Amino acid sequence: MGNTRRTRHRGRTGRRLAAGVACAAALAALTAVPAQATPQHRAPHWELKDSGTPEVRFRGLSAVSRTTAWVSGTQGSVLRTTDAGATWQNVSVPGAGELQFRDIEAFDARRAVVLAIGEGEASRVYRTDDGGATWTESFRNTDARAFYDCLTFFDRKHGLAMSDPVDGKFRILSTSDGGRSWKVLPNDGMPAALEGEAGFAASGQCLVSSGPKDVWLATGGAARARVLHSSNRGLTWTATDTPIPAGDPAKGVFALAFRDRTHGLAVGGDYRPDQASPQAGAVTRDGGRTWQPSATPPPAYRSGVAWLPYSRTAALAVGPTGTDLTTDGGRTWRTVDTGSYDTVDCTPDLGCWAAGEKGRVARLES
Repeated sequence: MGNTRRTRHRGRTGRRLAAGVACAAALAALTAVPAQATPQHRAPHWELKDSGTPEVRFRGLSAVSRTTAWVSGTQGSVLRTTDAGATWQNVSVPGAGELQFRDIEAFDARRAVVLAIGEGEASRVYRTDDGGATWTESFRNTDARAFYDCLTFFDRKHGLAMSDPVDGKFRILSTSDGGRSWKVLPNDGMPAALEGEAGFAASGQCLVSSGPKDVWLATGGAARARVLHSSNRGLTWTATDTPIPAGDPAKGVFALAFRDRTHGLAVGGDYRPDQASPQAGAVTRDGGRTWQPSATPPPAYRSGVAWLPYSRTAALAVGPTGTDLTTDGGRTWRTVDTGSYDTVDCTPDLGCWAAGEKGRVARLES
């Protein structure tokens, strides 16, 4: 039996190494001069997948694999693909056409949790266990002061959702049964919010987790853009300033990504299209205790960010004006695509997806 375990371990390690080699090769091609690509050997690129919903803006995205992904957005829309985007199933929540589903977290092709954002009862959570054929409402906000922005899961059971400050502190919802029920956590361990501070429901990435207990919350709108961190599933938090500019309701950190509990990326800026975002990226190597500005940040506002699988240094950032790539852990970024996307997500089998306005959904192809 011991030999069997070792053989299986070597098999898993081999597959991971092979995936890492493939990812490295894809990155090399992605950073190559576009003219070097031939029709037979195109560099990796976003390939649009026809969602059939040009009237919808998708800010919620959960990539399960190269073949399976869920998106959510305006008009109460939820779509699912299980064939790499060749076809999409409209699995929207019945009667929810007035809601905006800004975040979705899928566990597989059948089970997912989706968050509707807004003031008062517009903030809701639904769960499906049958691929979206039916949905169950598991939370409806009854506090007019609350406005929920994002949710995240540590595993298939434990997750959190966050609201803009209520009584001067960010409010946190917790679930321990996969989103079937929720409770508001005590706010004793939450630091006071700054005046005007809030989260941005722009990409489902203002609340992200890594590992079994670590979670980070991104803020903006106040004098300083901060990242809050909890190492105990939201019971207690610490707050750290970032170098991303704030000082205006349209400015701050819009998205976070952590490849482990120490290495993280932050992107954001000013979402107004007529305003520049000169310092739209930051990096942490100590779990968010300190943040350093990117030496060459993304050139414009970015609302989504994701690490590429099996890479310690490569990530993608997306926004309305394009996609940027870093191959040095967020120190420098370069634009590799000019299409409009709001959110991005990658999977362990090297599936990277992006979604945004006008029903745009794309997968990274090579």
